[in-house]
Parts: sequence; C-alpha cells; structure tokens
Amino acid sequence: QLQLVESGGGLVQPGGSLRLSCVVSGGPSGDYEIGWFRQAPGKEREGVSCISRSGAIIRYGDSVEGRFTIYRDISKSTVYLQMNNVEPEDTAVYSCAAKVPSGKVCPFSYSDMDSWGIGTLVTVSS
Repeated sequence: QLQLVESGGGLVQPGGSLRLSCVVSGGPSGDYEIGWFRQAPGKEREGVSCISRSGAIIRYGDSVEGRFTIYRDISKSTVYLQMNNVEPEDTAVYSCAAKVPSGKVCPFSYSDMDSWGIGTLVTVSS
C-alpha cells in the first residue's frame, strides 16, 4: 500500500523560505503523479501544485505562482515543495497526494488522488 509522509513544516517569518518534503513508500514514486494541497483554518482545501510522473508537466495555483517550486528526486522517492517569499496567507496544513496516471493531466482535485499523506503545518508569522 502506498504511503506518503510529509515533513519540513514549521514557523517561518513573512518573506522567508521553507522546503517541504513528501516521501513516497510502498511503490516506485516515479509511477505516480504527485500533488500538493493545503487547507487553512476555516477555509476549503486548495491545490497548490502538481507534477506529472515524468516531471514534464508542472502546475501551480495562482496564489503561489512565482513563489513556490515543485520538483521530484526519483532516487530518494521524494517530491519537494520549495516555498519562497512566504506570506501570512500561506499558513495552512500542507499535504501531498499521489495519483495513478489515468490520462487526466494535472491540476487535480483532492478527490482525484489515490493516496494521501496526513500533512505538515506551515505557519507564517512574525
């Protein structure tokens, strides 16, 4: 069974940087499309970024475009989310999810995904 474990969350000041990691186990991470999602208190979950199995297709949500970067290291079975110039509005629980390729191209909705991590909390505050 595929498992995803996020790490790297924490407290960061506005304008700072943070890198989140999503380690995939139980199957070759390179076989899956990966998405990052976030949910802030009192708000609906939103898609942050996604990367195709090959890495050729990458998408970002409008609110993070130009500030966040998604990339994967197949050798480490890990997908990263580099967060730069963070804002208080980025405060949320960030979770990664995996999807078996089906022909649908990212971005994906949370319900499209097949396996989910439990998330890591990012707090942006001075």
